[in-house]
Amino acid sequence: MIFCPLYSGSSGNSIFVASQNTKILVDAGMPGKSIEGALKYINQDPNDLDGIFITHEHSDHIKGAGIVSRRYNIPIYANEDTWKAMESKIGNIKEDNIRIINNNSVDIMDMHITNYKLSHDAAAPIGYALYTGKKKACIATDLGYFSEEVKNIIKDADVVLLESNHDVEMVKFGPYPYSLKRRILSDVGHLSNDACGQAIVDIMGNKYKHIILGHLSKTNNFPDLAYQTVVNILKENNIEIGKEISLNLAKRDMPSNLIEF
Repeated sequence: MIFCPLYSGSSGNSIFVASQNTKILVDAGMPGKSIEGALKYINQDPNDLDGIFITHEHSDHIKGAGIVSRRYNIPIYANEDTWKAMESKIGNIKEDNIRIINNNSVDIMDMHITNYKLSHDAAAPIGYALYTGKKKACIATDLGYFSEEVKNIIKDADVVLLESNHDVEMVKFGPYPYSLKRRILSDVGHLSNDACGQAIVDIMGNKYKHIILGHLSKTNNFPDLAYQTVVNILKENNIEIGKEISLNLAKRDMPSNLIEF
């Protein structure tokens, strides 16, 4: 299995995931040319994509979805409420490429894809767990809090892209209007660095995990601050980086942390 965040942050999100016979994107929140360039950067051909899976309808997750679908004839998968919320924003999609997720799983050749609810201020936001053979990768960004359901789903994953969006004090004393600060810090907002660190502690078990911190805010966070905050929490809980987990940051503006496992 290959897992690679192409872009991760408030300006746009897209993740490439591949098994032996299947290649997909989770979200396409950058312009089509940017997504094409990112795929070519990691030696992948957009023509080989088998689907685009959407987590929710915010523009930083769907901006390039319609363009990529039309240009390469790729199906777009989303639940019904998300389709309704995004269809006017992504342009005309061929009927054959409109794939409504009516239950919590989809199979594409040798990849099994399940979804789970996240707490965010969108129509019906979801995360994805992707399986091939005995390997499992999970994506959990854009969530206001780390629920028991999310914990139970991702605790046995080999790879997790987990949100480390903001530093709480930077939000409180930053430039955003009060209403936006309140939204970010709410249960339908984003996961803080501290909450992310505690979430990692909560999912630790006997399996070695690759953890990628993602969806960092450009205004309310710094990469070094996010990383060090999580490292400190792991150390406080006697979790050894390199021995029990690997810990990396997803880059905002280019592919990063390609993991083959």
